[in-house]
Parts: sequence; C-alpha cells; structure tokens
Amino acid sequence: MVEIRLRQLVIAAEKLDVAAALAEVLGLGEPFPDPGVAEFGLVNRVYAIGDQFLEVVVPTALTAPAGRFLARGGDGGYMAIFQTDDLAAARARVDALKIRRVWNIDLPDISASHLHPADVGAAIVSIDEARPAASWRWGGPGWETRASAGKLTGAVITSDVPDRLAARWGAALGVDAKGSMLQLTDAVLEFREGTQERLAAFRVSVRDAGSAIARAKALGLEVSGTQARIGGVDIVFG
Repeated sequence: MVEIRLRQLVIAAEKLDVAAALAEVLGLGEPFPDPGVAEFGLVNRVYAIGDQFLEVVVPTALTAPAGRFLARGGDGGYMAIFQTDDLAAARARVDALKIRRVWNIDLPDISASHLHPADVGAAIVSIDEARPAASWRWGGPGWETRASAGKLTGAVITSDVPDRLAARWGAALGVDAKGSMLQLTDAVLEFREGTQERLAAFRVSVRDAGSAIARAKALGLEVSGTQARIGGVDIVFG
C-alpha cells in the first residue's frame, strides 16, 4: 500500500469572514496569506494545525474556477491535498487512469499535481511531494511557530454512489478502498450517500472540543452535537 498522508483541506468561500470564523472556533494561530494563489484568481488564508493545514480561498473574480464552484453550490469543501513520497509514480498512475492533471509544479522543496475534479469527483485532489517530508511550502515561512495544537483526522465526501467514488479516489491516490472508506497513513476518508458530490465534512481533533463548540455557538454558527458548520463544511470534532 502507498504511504499517503492527508496534509491540507481547503474551503472555498465568498468572503474571508469564513477564515476568521474557522480560526476563532478552532483556536488557530496567525494565518499565512499566500500571494501565489493569485495565479488562480484567489486570495487565501492558510492555518497550521499540528503539521497539517486548513485553508480558506476566496475568488477575486467569478470567472475563476473557485468562483464557478461557488456559483454552483455556495461555500463548501473545495480541495484536499495529500502527501506522497513518490510523486513520479503518482503522476504515472493518474495518467494511466486518464485522470487529467490540470496544474503541475516542480520546485526544489516541493512538487505537486492538481487532478481535475470532473475526473476524480467531488473536489480538486492534489498529490504533493515535499522535500524534506516534514516541510510544507504552502504553509508559509515559519509555519511551525504559528501552528496550533490539533490534527486533521479525516474527511467525509458525499455522492449518490459512494462506493464508486471511493474506488475512484482510491485509484487516484493508490490506496485500496474498503467499501466506502479509504484508510490513509494518518487519516480516514469516508464516502457517504448524498444528493451531491461534495467534500462535505472535515474531521478535526482539538485539545478542547467543548470550548470549540461553545465558541461556534457564540458566533451564531449552526451547531449539532460535536460538529459546527463553517463555510458550508461540517467541522466534526473528536
């Protein structure tokens, strides 16, 4: 089995207020605004949580891909970024599957390929190889000093045929699907039945989930049990 980590989850939103709410509820540190995302017609905020990352992107033009995403369904889960130690093999695998790579980059410290959401389903999937493995250019300089305690433990993706979508994501990532689940090195992807293909929920472990829920209620966010809805995504604590 391929060793592959969940390294970053991304929300697309109409306003950066979503980033502020996410930071308030989760107790996140100072964000990194990455000037590089201007290439995609975006502004963003990237937060480090442990050695993983949560990002909110906001399109600067409705013609940007994220703008079209918002026009179809509003704020929501937009992208999932996975880390491999062999991107060359991953690129060969997705090419053989006829999954289009819509963006590729090779820098001294990181290489990445974005996969077309129409080919994998539900969201943009990015497969990245960082050098060294513990680094992460997309988190910005000094992200280690800005990281808050916590961990991304998984995500929920919805589809009208969840097993089929799980198999497609698994094929792209090089991970065998077990029914509607993908077990990664450090996280679990769960595929559930839903009316839309959507990156619907992020599973997050934080030091004090009760306080996070209380902060979400204070902000007037939709809360149910141990989850709060932020930017069209259910943030599930525990």
